[in-house]
Amino acid sequence: MNALAATNRNFKLAARLLGLDSKLEKSLLIPFREIKVECTIPKDDGTLASFVGFRVQHDNARGPMKGGIRYHPEVDPDEVNALAQLMTWKTAVAKIPYGGAKGGIGCDPSKLSISELERLTRVFTQKIHDLIGIHTDVPAPDMGTGPQTMAWILDEYSKFHGYSPAVVTGKPIDLGGSLGRDAATGRGVMFGTEALLNEHGKTISGQRFVIQGFGNVGSWAAKLISEKGGKIVAVSDITGAIKNKDGIDIPALLKHTKEHRGVKGFDGADPIDPNSILVEDCDILVPAALGGVINRENANEIKAKFIIEAANHPTDPDADEILSKKGVVILPDIYANSGGVTVSYFEWVQNIQGFMWEEEKVNDELKTYMTRSFKDLKEMCKTHSCDLRMGAFTLGVNRVAQATILRGWGA
Repeated sequence: MNALAATNRNFKLAARLLGLDSKLEKSLLIPFREIKVECTIPKDDGTLASFVGFRVQHDNARGPMKGGIRYHPEVDPDEVNALAQLMTWKTAVAKIPYGGAKGGIGCDPSKLSISELERLTRVFTQKIHDLIGIHTDVPAPDMGTGPQTMAWILDEYSKFHGYSPAVVTGKPIDLGGSLGRDAATGRGVMFGTEALLNEHGKTISGQRFVIQGFGNVGSWAAKLISEKGGKIVAVSDITGAIKNKDGIDIPALLKHTKEHRGVKGFDGADPIDPNSILVEDCDILVPAALGGVINRENANEIKAKFIIEAANHPTDPDADEILSKKGVVILPDIYANSGGVTVSYFEWVQNIQGFMWEEEKVNDELKTYMTRSFKDLKEMCKTHSCDLRMGAFTLGVNRVAQATILRGWGA
């Protein structure tokens, strides 16, 4: 089942639990707007190249739409639709005043020079500048993009609309980016894990963790979890996988990955087959890489008691069913990895106010939001006698449905 089918399925189950009217259900599912544009640029050698750029704006009942822009050669319209929809429910679960969006450009950023990427970003912004905006749709970085991409979008957008730092988040600090944004998703994963374990009478300290994916999210989650006394026993990334049953020295691994661009070759752990990472013996599994990695083929082999979904859609519905029968508790992605969009919201607020916060305030506010969201999610689980995934979906869908009805859009 692909990401869109799985997301639609979860939405429909939540709508049924909430008893939503069929017309309202249909209107909540249909995207507000889908944008597709051609972006033609001169390459460094003087030839012209064309790329397709797009933006799916899913829902704006609760506020401006929000979501990443990715640069990837195989941009999948179904996946982007699913992620735009997930952002709608995620921002509602986090109780921040946004809707959902997603977009990007079908290109291979590794095959484009910095100047070609800049030209492409500026042309894309020229094509969509009147469809995004501070109170309309606020993009952010995603796969293949980063703070520099956001800086180019900000600059190009500002040529049309005046200096507008709040039009994108995930910017460089010198252009109004927020302190704490870099670590935000990983820190949110840690706060979410703490909240879940507290519910079960446990703490992070002494628990054994396996982390699949050691990029921005996975590495920050590993660092913060190890600082809380958690034992990271196995880690993987695109270069390979490593294991140390006594716990990996995370500061040393972070130094190694910076120097060698990956975990491969780290001498403080033994190399293992990357395909085995998800089924390694541990208490808590943190998939922080790709979607769909936990499926019916490997779900029965998973030994973890808890799964924290740091990636988007890492567990497919078949695996959900198998793991549920085994008694595995899954903290769903639309809550677990919402730290990033929450601190993006803080960045937007700071830009609008023209007043920047200290990093300690950003982190304290993030903890407040993550802790409150978990309590709200648990209340929905009790109300509807459902698991955490359905608790999160009913919480998000209900908030969007209420806003839609109050605005008079529910007919």
